[in-house]
Amino acid sequence: MTQANAPAPARSTLVVTAHAGDFVWRAGGAVALAASRGEKVTIACLTYGERGESARAWREGKALEEIKTMRRDEAERAAAVLGAEVRFLDAGDYPLLVTPELTDRLVAIYRETQPDVVLTHPLEDPYNGDHPAAARMALDARVLAGAIGYPAPGEVLGAPPVFFFEPHQPEMCGFTPEVLLDITEVFDTKREAMECLSAQAHLWEYYTDLGKRRGVQLKRNAGPNLGLASTTYGEAYMRPYPQVTGVLA
Repeated sequence: MTQANAPAPARSTLVVTAHAGDFVWRAGGAVALAASRGEKVTIACLTYGERGESARAWREGKALEEIKTMRRDEAERAAAVLGAEVRFLDAGDYPLLVTPELTDRLVAIYRETQPDVVLTHPLEDPYNGDHPAAARMALDARVLAGAIGYPAPGEVLGAPPVFFFEPHQPEMCGFTPEVLLDITEVFDTKREAMECLSAQAHLWEYYTDLGKRRGVQLKRNAGPNLGLASTTYGEAYMRPYPQVTGVLA
């Protein structure tokens, strides 16, 4: 096969999350949709959420390393259900600290995966500083990965669009839905992935209900003739950068 006739590489999605469960609750539908289309999805999980998001395990008397192992196993199983690869940077949570070394590791992941789209947290969250810290590093690493003079292996990155996924308390985080993604066809997959996260079982129904509410809003904004299912599930996103397009749609 000549180079001119070679198939185009599969699209690539990079998800940068603070804790082991974040990518499932907030963007599991987007991940599952991309994977169902044969796209490559890589999840950069900065911490296991071992200190701040594993209260049940601490109450059960588990030790730190035991909790980290448990959360890693949960996240790996959830990522496999969604069809994604997850990488753990084990940077330590509560607090997650922004460091040049950690940012540099993210730059290397950007250049290796060459994402066509990036998903991460919003830049505000008064209840959990780890989330905006992860977002800040995700945005900084994206810029650095595109700088030809930055000393990191791999090809220089372009400018992939970034989407902020919905935080747990959107009203307190300056989050306004700008993009509603229809995840109805993969919601059962997302629910299965959520149920891998037994350390946060109290969130299963919360995010199922949120998916239904966003699905109602999706139908309202799509109009009556789009042929959507009677029960529709959605995820909400914001864009920190302008959309570049030749057609308004």
